[in-house]
Amino acid sequence: MPDMSASVSLAVTHLLPVAADSFDKDKVTPGVLGFIVFAAMALAVWALMKSMNKHMGKVDFQEPADPEADAGGPKGKGRASRQAKPQQG
Repeated sequence: MPDMSASVSLAVTHLLPVAADSFDKDKVTPGVLGFIVFAAMALAVWALMKSMNKHMGKVDFQEPADPEADAGGPKGKGRASRQAKPQQG
């Protein structure tokens, strides 16, 4: 496969002089070259999002069980630890 950067530079050197002659000097628009660049960027973003979605689908995250909750530690007491104890007297 030929070198892509050489192909792109060759295409740009041939397209830019043609494009330079076809537009009015007072009115500059993005034209076909701008559309091609925008479409290529949109296609690249779409491909990246599709790849990211595929990789995120492979993630299997399961949080390990909290050992303090099973042992009745401070996190496992819940509301009972926050309630005031009645005074005996």
